[in-house]
Amino acid sequence: MNSDWDSGGGGGGATLIPGLPNDVAASILSKVPYSHHGRLKATCKSWKLLLSSKSFLASLNKRNHLLCIFPQDPSLASPFLFDPNSLAWCPLPPMPCSPHVYGLCNFAAVSVGPHLYVLGGSLFDTRSFPIDRPSPSSATFRFNFHDFSWEPRASMLSPRGSFACAVVPAGGSIYVAGGGSRHTMFGAAGSRIRSAERYEVGRDRWVPMENLPGFRAGCVGFVGGEGREFWVMGGYGASRTISGVFPVDEYYRDAVVMGVESGAWREVGDMWGNGERVRVGKIVVVDDNGCPMLFMLDANEILRYDMSSNRWLYESRVPRKAPYNSSFGVVVLDGELYVVTHLCVVDFTETRRSRQHKRAGTLFIQIYDPKKKTWRSLVAKSPFHYPIDINSAVLSSICL
Repeated sequence: MNSDWDSGGGGGGATLIPGLPNDVAASILSKVPYSHHGRLKATCKSWKLLLSSKSFLASLNKRNHLLCIFPQDPSLASPFLFDPNSLAWCPLPPMPCSPHVYGLCNFAAVSVGPHLYVLGGSLFDTRSFPIDRPSPSSATFRFNFHDFSWEPRASMLSPRGSFACAVVPAGGSIYVAGGGSRHTMFGAAGSRIRSAERYEVGRDRWVPMENLPGFRAGCVGFVGGEGREFWVMGGYGASRTISGVFPVDEYYRDAVVMGVESGAWREVGDMWGNGERVRVGKIVVVDDNGCPMLFMLDANEILRYDMSSNRWLYESRVPRKAPYNSSFGVVVLDGELYVVTHLCVVDFTETRRSRQHKRAGTLFIQIYDPKKKTWRSLVAKSPFHYPIDINSAVLSSICL
């Protein structure tokens, strides 16, 4: 295996595994799931150099499909990578933190090549007034899997949380639109914006685009039309009050689409029939050879979006319902839908160390194959030592 490790990357004449050629040894190490690499790097200097080399990570392409879970503010709590094939966990270091802000949520996490980007979000800022209201963030951070560290990147032109976000791999760009200062605990409070912008990964800069036709937050973004269209679907615009006291959101029943080349928006009509619910659930996109398939998790049902009729159609039902007072998260991993819930159980093995029963978690994942239309499931012990709200957690898929 030719790599930048044995071609001047710092390995010198070191031997990876005594008695074996380095190419054979590197091939053996490439079979180890990425989630275990952190432990292997501590073995010796030559292993650390190899496992951190760019060419070695490139050789793992399409071999390690990982799930990244952000249980809460990633600057305060470590995100975790999960390998569903080996049921192994790998903690990521916390993001760089500021002493003035806390409680980041409603951010977007997307992967581009060997990097994971965390964009925007809503947070509390001790320098703003009133301090009990969330503020939108424009910060951009990138996690580099080569050296396993976070680095700040160019900030967005407009701060935003709860926004549409999509990656255009061919152009090396990230598109964002809408959003505001939405926070999970404040219901309909917060602002809405219309701005849209594009991040050029290679140049590390944000470029403004034409504004959305209307104010829209809480929306979902994806790329369609073989990468030539940026879709922004659902979300909420203005809010109204019930009895002049209780604020509620007015949800959109449509979508808007921007041509990547033209930069102009067009409107897509009502996606719901009479009497159907208008609030969009959690939407994920499966890339089927450049043709996106949209699926929505609506309580315990999976719906599929039919572009020709502009309607959401019944696809399947999650075999096992979420436990009482809990919910599902959903993410796409290697072309399949991973419906995730976090179960809390009492770990009686810990009673020796503490008189109080500690609560251990179990991750229960139900996996739907949209091509075979079949379900399977897996169970893994959670690395989190506290109950997590999977509904507010941010899930992202990564392929290394």
